[in-house]
Amino acid sequence: MAALMMFLLLAPTSDAAISCSDVIKDLRPCVKYLVNGTGKPPSACCAGASALQSAASSTADKKAACECIKSASKTVNPSPQLAQALPANCGINLPFTISPNVDCSK
Repeated sequence: MAALMMFLLLAPTSDAAISCSDVIKDLRPCVKYLVNGTGKPPSACCAGASALQSAASSTADKKAACECIKSASKTVNPSPQLAQALPANCGINLPFTISPNVDCSK
């Protein structure tokens, strides 16, 4: 976890209003669930994902959030099934998939 935090602190930032540290703060409660969870995500995870959805309102914000999540997911290595299902399981709609392979330009 410490290595993940160091990686995220050193991740490049963009000109978007949302920062990578904001994205990580919102999704930090999801890490344990995304790596080896079962069932429904914890309420703190869903609250963070919902906050991220609200904060990433512009196209630039969405791309910045996507890039940050993409970088972090390379380090965290989430379960693809749990990551893909997270938005639906939390009752939100993210415009991208939580994956190290997502194309954030779209």
